[in-house]
Amino acid sequence: MTGTPRNLLTTAQIEATARAVHEGQTDKAGVPYAEHLRAVAEGVRARGGDEEQIAAAWLHDAVEDGKLSQEWLRESALTRRTRDIVLAVTKRSGEPPEVYAARILATPGALLVKEADLAHNADPARLAVLDEATRTRLTEKYTRMRTLLGLVAGERPARPARPAQPADRLDRTHRPGPPHRDAAD
Repeated sequence: MTGTPRNLLTTAQIEATARAVHEGQTDKAGVPYAEHLRAVAEGVRARGGDEEQIAAAWLHDAVEDGKLSQEWLRESALTRRTRDIVLAVTKRSGEPPEVYAARILATPGALLVKEADLAHNADPARLAVLDEATRTRLTEKYTRMRTLLGLVAGERPARPARPAQPADRLDRTHRPGPPHRDAAD
C-alpha cells in the first residue's frame, strides 16, 4: 500500500501501537520511553501541529529504534504525509548530521516534529539526572542539530534538498523566536 488508506488508524490507535512497541524500553534516565513519545506528541500539539504530525510524533523513534520496520510503516494505515515525516526524522546509521537536517527541512511537516523532539531531549530537568559527560555530549549534539535546522536565533539552517513547501512555512510560523531565514549556508 503506497497511497493513503481509506480506514486510517486513529491517533489513539497510533499512540497505543507506539506504547506497545516501546513497552519495557527506558530512556537514559530510566524513565519509560513512552513518556518521551507523549511529551513529543504534546509538544507538536502545543506548537500548532496537525493530527498527521501528532501521529508522526508518536512513531518518530519506532523505525530508528528497530521497534517497527520500514515495511510496517509503508503498509500501515497512515497517511502518506505521516509516513514521510516518520522517515524524515529517522536517523540513519552513519548519516552525517547535515544530510539528516536537510532531509527534515525538505519534508513538509517534519521540522515541527523534530523541534518538539529536540525540545524534550534538551529539557534541563531531563538532562540534570545524567552524568556530566553525557549531559555535555547530548547538549552539544542537540544544539548542533537545532543550529542545522535553523532553530537557534541568528543561525542559518542546512539548505533543503528542494524548495520549501507551504507546509514548511506553516511549521515555522508556530516556532517562537525570530523568523526563519531561507538564505544559503
